[in-house]
Amino acid sequence: MDPYIVIITIVGVAALTMAWLPTWMENIPFSYAILFVGLGFLLYKLPLHLPVPDPLENKEVAVRLTELGVITTLMGTGLKINRDFSWQNWKIPFLLVLITMLLCIGALGFLGWWILGLAPASALLLGAAMAPTDPVLAADVQVGPPSDEKEDHVRFSLTSEAGMNDGMAFPFTWLAIALALATPNQDWFWPWLWRDFFYKIIAGVGVGYLLGRGLSFLVFSLPKRSGFPKTRDGFVAIATTLLVYGLTEIVHGYGFIAVFVAALTIGSHEKPHRYHRELHDFTEQIERIFLVILLLLLGGSLATGLLHPLTTEGVLIGLAFIFIIRPAMAFLTLLRQKITVREKIAISFFGIRGIGSFYYLAFALSEAVFAKEKELWAIAGFIVLISVLVHGILASPVMRYLDLRRHPSDLEIK
Repeated sequence: MDPYIVIITIVGVAALTMAWLPTWMENIPFSYAILFVGLGFLLYKLPLHLPVPDPLENKEVAVRLTELGVITTLMGTGLKINRDFSWQNWKIPFLLVLITMLLCIGALGFLGWWILGLAPASALLLGAAMAPTDPVLAADVQVGPPSDEKEDHVRFSLTSEAGMNDGMAFPFTWLAIALALATPNQDWFWPWLWRDFFYKIIAGVGVGYLLGRGLSFLVFSLPKRSGFPKTRDGFVAIATTLLVYGLTEIVHGYGFIAVFVAALTIGSHEKPHRYHRELHDFTEQIERIFLVILLLLLGGSLATGLLHPLTTEGVLIGLAFIFIIRPAMAFLTLLRQKITVREKIAISFFGIRGIGSFYYLAFALSEAVFAKEKELWAIAGFIVLISVLVHGILASPVMRYLDLRRHPSDLEIK
């Protein structure tokens, strides 16, 4: 039997189930992500002769699949955020990105160097790859589709944090790459600081905002002022995603940041317009296809030995990162913020890891040689697996608990 035919059949069946699974499992403390990882694991244990999903043997495929999955999700994430942009409104996600993420990079990098004996470049890469939360697997704790409803602090903070830090982790991934490529007496820090930190972030924000404004004018404003034809096709969101990402990368900016900023800009234009829902829904449908493929491959990679290089120390560090480091760093960051303690705990705990972390790891390993690459993938796979299991089981009941105990005043921005 042709493995290609088997693959497209499996993906077709699995993707078809996504038309009903989110509804069926809405009130069940069990994430559909767990099902697809388990399905991928079982399929690769059967004699189907499927290609081995080894991210080290297929670096380019790993980079491109995760890249497309992340940018598609970033567009959908930005479109569904309703809160106006200001420091007061966005203070919590900014603090999570500027403080919590950096503390997590430092803590995990230090543990990788001190306990696992990783080289400095590899330890930094581990921290940079695992620090950002994931917009792909965090649907259960994020805000819903575009609407006029007020967003609670937990859902808004986790949604916007995932959208922002999937781009803001890139400078530190490049720092690890620069460190891995550095030769003795080479001045690598200042070029990294000006090019990979300042310029690429500014370019990403600038291009994303300008293209977002331009496309908003094209879609919403121009048809009202002239005979320019209207469009209500949802695929415009995917076309916009690819255009913004491509143009930003051409000018060497961070495309992840640009896509998220463009989505926020488009979403803030004529907020009550029903077309925002069309854009979001089409993006979400494409996102689900990528999610199915990536989760099946994750399950397959677990079945074919991704975790074999994992050591006891790696397990302990992975568990500590999920249950201690991220929650503690985030809670300390939010300590003085005027939200309830239960909201602080929820925001701190649901630092979901996923496809974005795989992208950063795959990208860096395709750009430079790092020591103990197999061990890095094993630790990353273990952390994501634990996140899928634990957060996938707890997300729905915890969010229901918060909703039942939320007072109208809790929605106010203080």
